[in-house]
Amino acid sequence: MSRFLVTGASGFVGRPLCKELFNRGYQVRAAMHSHGQLSTNGETVIVGAIDGETKWTDALRGVDTVIHLAARVHVMKDTAADPQTEFLKVNLYGTSNLAQQAASAGVKRFVYVSSVKVNGEQTTVNCPFTESDEPDPQDPYGMSKWRAEQELQRIAKETGIEVVIVRPPLVYGPGVKGNFIRLLAAIDRGIPLPLAGANNVRSLVYVGNLVDALIACATHPAAAGQTYLVSDGDDVSTAMLVDMIALSLGRNSRAFHFPPGLLRAVAAMLGRAEQIDRLFGSLRVNDEKLHRDLAWSAPFTLEQGLFATADWYRSLHPHRSHM
Repeated sequence: MSRFLVTGASGFVGRPLCKELFNRGYQVRAAMHSHGQLSTNGETVIVGAIDGETKWTDALRGVDTVIHLAARVHVMKDTAADPQTEFLKVNLYGTSNLAQQAASAGVKRFVYVSSVKVNGEQTTVNCPFTESDEPDPQDPYGMSKWRAEQELQRIAKETGIEVVIVRPPLVYGPGVKGNFIRLLAAIDRGIPLPLAGANNVRSLVYVGNLVDALIACATHPAAAGQTYLVSDGDDVSTAMLVDMIALSLGRNSRAFHFPPGLLRAVAAMLGRAEQIDRLFGSLRVNDEKLHRDLAWSAPFTLEQGLFATADWYRSLHPHRSHM
């Protein structure tokens, strides 16, 4: 029976991934940063900070497959004095170090969760990103992920370890943080949002769909050496997303029209231009390669994912009344 090592096991994707692997009968070893983190399904190993010096010997013993989720993630307002250095420390050197030790320990497959930011920040409505596009990372986070991908390809060539790279777009679901939970909170509180005119197109991936895709990438013979984009398959505009979230929360959507150009100008003055670009810009992915190679299809629809997310959000605020 295969034994998996999952890094970032206590995180937003790591917890449901470990649970699903465990439920499917796999042996799971969850790599944790410290003892204070929540336990998960299967065995736990403490590895400390992840960088180029991390010792993985105990964690990798007897492991067939590594799914590497742990990363320094993109944040809107990075407080690090040198963000590029901090991203590289974890995302490049930490990943390279783990992959080298995994190959030496006899691990067969290494699944790396990268980011659509390797492809770039925006697409046109009718021209989604594909795996064959020339990478165009725009920020320190995206650049660190792209450099890690290149390093993994080099290690695979030298050692024979099977590397699979997965680039998700925005991931949502129970436990989501950042802009998505802020959007949930605003809609739940009935705050009018100037987003009715956002007729962009964006791809999202529900955490349950990402977990299922990662397991397919870890177990399907055809995935070896491949890079995959992944999504729910139900691309939406921000305006549609607001309406669907409102429905899932049992709220009325209070989105209204506001000239996007004027909104961008105001946001730029407030230092929020990046957030507005995300809300009004398009970012679509074409994940046909994943469907074709691995016979994969998303087990959950966007609507199901949003309702599950709304159920979780409501459980955090049980005293608020809903329609």
